[in-house]
Amino acid sequence: MGEQEQNLEVIMGLIINGGNAKSSAFEAINAAKAGDFEKADEKLKESDGFLTEAHNVQTGMLTEEAKGNHAKVSLLTVHSQDHIMNAITFRDLAGEIVDLYKKMAEK
Repeated sequence: MGEQEQNLEVIMGLIINGGNAKSSAFEAINAAKAGDFEKADEKLKESDGFLTEAHNVQTGMLTEEAKGNHAKVSLLTVHSQDHIMNAITFRDLAGEIVDLYKKMAEK
């Protein structure tokens, strides 16, 4: 596999993991809204798993950069990083929303 194909595979992995993390976080909100807090917690953990995968890929990219193996930065690379950052923000917000639904259910 050539360098360009390898970079594309890494970038697409980031986009896919970011999208999956965001989707799982959204499912957690929906589950909490329906009162299924066990499922909500499960979906938040699932989201965290996708974000961990993305983080591991990013760490690999940073390690290569530190070794002097500079990656070509394309619009797709920037998009993948944006996707991850949005997923992290959405996951954090989803955790807060799930907590709010739990508190509302206690009353």
